[in-house]
Amino acid sequence: MAMDTKRKITGRAASTVVTEGAAHAALRRGQARELSSEEEKVMRMRLGAALPRTAELEWSERELSEDQQIELQAMQIEAWMKWKHHLAAQRTTKVAPVRTLPAPQTSRTKEKIVRALRKKA
Repeated sequence: MAMDTKRKITGRAASTVVTEGAAHAALRRGQARELSSEEEKVMRMRLGAALPRTAELEWSERELSEDQQIELQAMQIEAWMKWKHHLAAQRTTKVAPVRTLPAPQTSRTKEKIVRALRKKA
């Protein structure tokens, strides 16, 4: 993995220290040629580094059940719709609209559970 490094010279031997920023930059540029794919995945997970924008998504080779396929398609459709909404919002305004969450509603069951737990304590 070619990246910017800082050199430390201690005594006779010189050692190379790779900074976290340099590792992020190298992983953003593309695949690490000197690492195996598994090592690269570990580095990305450990550092929280994203894949390059040009990278293709990996597909699982195992068969999905019919329910899993439907769920996957639903997630893909939802992500696509959110993306389209995001693009439309960017075109109309610079600031994305803030979504408000619905107010929590009281539940008799929840109140019963809370009362029972308070009595135990």
